[in-house]
Amino acid sequence: MLTERQQRILDLVVDFYLESGKPVGSAALAEGPDVEWSPSTVRAELAALEREGYLTHPHTSAGRVPTDSGYRFHADALLVAGAKPGAATGTLDLSQMRREIEDALRETAAALARMTDLLAVATGPPPSAARVHRVEALQLQPRVVMVVVIASNGAVTRRVFNFADPVDRGLVEWASSFLNERLEGLALGARMAGDRLDDPELGPAERSFLDEIRDAFSGLEQGAESDLYVEGAARLLSAEHAPDLPRADSLMRALERRASLLEVLRSTLDERSVFMWIGGENPAPDLRSVSVIGANYGLGYRNLGTVGVVGPLRMDYATAIASVREAAGELSRFFESVYE
Repeated sequence: MLTERQQRILDLVVDFYLESGKPVGSAALAEGPDVEWSPSTVRAELAALEREGYLTHPHTSAGRVPTDSGYRFHADALLVAGAKPGAATGTLDLSQMRREIEDALRETAAALARMTDLLAVATGPPPSAARVHRVEALQLQPRVVMVVVIASNGAVTRRVFNFADPVDRGLVEWASSFLNERLEGLALGARMAGDRLDDPELGPAERSFLDEIRDAFSGLEQGAESDLYVEGAARLLSAEHAPDLPRADSLMRALERRASLLEVLRSTLDERSVFMWIGGENPAPDLRSVSVIGANYGLGYRNLGTVGVVGPLRMDYATAIASVREAAGELSRFFESVYE
């Protein structure tokens, strides 16, 4: 348990290092305008913080730099205090976006990268969160009918069916109306889709037609696989960040494994507020030299996806936390207009 003085000194070390990128010595720290302790007291507390694992020093005679635990202490304090952006370079506004979900997610990632000067990621809603938005039965040829299912997350699946005999056009038109009435709003992965098509009042022709096209509504969740949107890789790999990314190759490998990264981010869907993985805390080994800060967006009663930033351990945590929180809020408002 850190004393109040140790907490204050640790916070000053992290702030100094985040701004300068240089190890912090006891003499320089003691000369600060907000420090009322003597150099010897500061030196003793720095040594204690190093023994506790919050600080380390790159060389024997050098000053101290934060460890993963030191960054975690700093970031947790920002969360409790309500982080305010330090140097945000823009804002995010999705109010003018239409209902194109892919565009909204892509714009969110791009804006977040600009706001933080870091790499930004956003995940779309998982297939289980999407619902049937509309169904169309279209007669392509006298014996050929295509069934189109449009999901609430923008995914579209098409199935073509070949009949032994010509199909009555009126039957196809009836089917579009019936299918929308029975299936609209149904979760894509619901097993009850087939049951929704059973109606004892249907005539033999209608029942036979529905039996032929029933396969159009199986496996819809596989056809609605959500994607991972990544923006700002060039920003993160710029000369400015290069000294703080000693394992940039590992980071690039993590980004190339999109499916693995998507799975890792989806594992956070139960989080109710901003979450952070700092250095060695990252579940993905290739991300253990960076920090990930994210937040979930959703509908209030369920989370749909994640938005976040990836950057070096020496990053502007206040801006990252505030920007991620803002982005998640904007996406939540956007999805309320799409899903409700």
